[in-house]
Amino acid sequence: MASRAGTATGNPSKARLVLTTLAAGQFLMALDSSVMNVSIATVASDLGTTVTGIQGAITAYTLVMAMLMIPGGKVGVLIGRKRAFLIGCVIYGCGSLVTSIAPNLTVLLLGWSFLEGVGAALILPAIVALVAGNFPAERRPAAYGLVAAAGAIAIALGPLIGGIATTYFSWRWVFAGEVLMVAGILVLARPIADAVGEERPRIDLTGAVLSALGLGTFVYGVLRSDEWGWFRPKEGGPAWFGVSPTVWLMLLGLFLVWLFLRWEGRLVARRQEPLVDPAMLQNKQLSGGLTMFFFQYLVMMGVFFVVPLYLSVALGLSALATGARLLPLSITLLAAATLIPRFFPDVSPRRVVRLGTFALLAGAVVLLGALDVDAGAEVVAVPLLLIGFGMGALASQLGAVTVSAVPQAQSAEVGGVQNAVTNLGSSIGTALAGSIMIATLTSSFLTSVTENPAVPSSVKSQATVQLASGAPFLSDAQLQTALDEAGVSPEVADAALAANEEARVDGLRAALSVLAFAALIALFFTQRIPKVQPSGTAPGAPPA
Repeated sequence: MASRAGTATGNPSKARLVLTTLAAGQFLMALDSSVMNVSIATVASDLGTTVTGIQGAITAYTLVMAMLMIPGGKVGVLIGRKRAFLIGCVIYGCGSLVTSIAPNLTVLLLGWSFLEGVGAALILPAIVALVAGNFPAERRPAAYGLVAAAGAIAIALGPLIGGIATTYFSWRWVFAGEVLMVAGILVLARPIADAVGEERPRIDLTGAVLSALGLGTFVYGVLRSDEWGWFRPKEGGPAWFGVSPTVWLMLLGLFLVWLFLRWEGRLVARRQEPLVDPAMLQNKQLSGGLTMFFFQYLVMMGVFFVVPLYLSVALGLSALATGARLLPLSITLLAAATLIPRFFPDVSPRRVVRLGTFALLAGAVVLLGALDVDAGAEVVAVPLLLIGFGMGALASQLGAVTVSAVPQAQSAEVGGVQNAVTNLGSSIGTALAGSIMIATLTSSFLTSVTENPAVPSSVKSQATVQLASGAPFLSDAQLQTALDEAGVSPEVADAALAANEEARVDGLRAALSVLAFAALIALFFTQRIPKVQPSGTAPGAPPA
């Protein structure tokens, strides 16, 4: 499909403005994923709902993005990438405004979960395509690196921003600030060059429904795994044919994705316009880049789940102190994402990706070895420096690797698939780390309690029954309050506190072990990353 492409790189100051605008868009999209995690209880209280209700809103936001990401990429092809980006920003800004004034959970669901989710599904694929359309091949690794770094830094700073807003102002100011940020992006977006197709493809509605249902069903199953269990149903949870619904939903989601790909292949055979050309996924370079994106976000979101829990719950740090402790990760992430392409423009992408993956693995292993019941907040500094460097190294290469694997006309479609894959990785990373941590914590706690002679048999039996579905991740203060309310003896209270302290560390170690194993597996897939920096043209394709 021919296109009229422009460029914003003739003027260096204009190019910087374009990159800043796109990075701001990525920052804004990622901020919602982490900024409210420290404020869930406050939001629930303000809206007259429960913590479960707010967690449901977060789940719904993730689902809307997962379901609409691939169709959102195609919309950019239909109406133009820049127009899709701007419309997405307007929808997202409206969602943020509605959320900031939400009087109840229903309005919050409309603003945060639906409108912001729809806006993000238009914005994120468009950003990928706009970087490709506004920067030449030799500058794309640095551009993609900075954009990806902006997103990761938003996730790292989210708890700090949310903590400051909730502590000194109101959680509503976070979303009001997003409205102002959207307004700024709309003003600054004027120099962005677009690539508008001369043909007007039709949206494949059947494919859009199949992809949305497939990805949405799979992600929903993953997100509910902490309540239902992965395979064996949790105590009191639902069971379908003796197995957790998580398994069935994931299988159904995969089946629907398979049907989607079959349908798309059928459209290609008929010479009709598909939502995504299945032949793209057979491209070794593209599939390698997407696989590494999946593992990067799985490990990254798992780390952002585990480390704040350790700092805020196990050590009792405030939201502000927890956010401050995550800053080393942001520093090395930004440095690696921007400086590697600048000082080593011709470096082998495969070598950088391998180095970055190894840094993720090393950071997880170092943190795993450093965690102890007597450890303090300082033990996270070096591991976070390593993990931040690894994320930045991957960010500096993967975006250019995936987009350069196909003709530039397909960059928006690649953006949709890429963000769908990162969404899957994020969901699985968080759910897997959480479920492994709780399962290990429960087992360790019950073992310590049952083996302690100071604990009466009746208390041991009661603990075994009540914790069958999983023990909560509690701080010492929270557990002490619960024990005081239950009126247990000092001996039993001391035993429970000691068991909880040890079990928390065991749970965190188990979660980190899984993340380290995922990083190790990822190393085997780096073989698919090319050895040389991308040229401006996809293999076998004419210049876009």
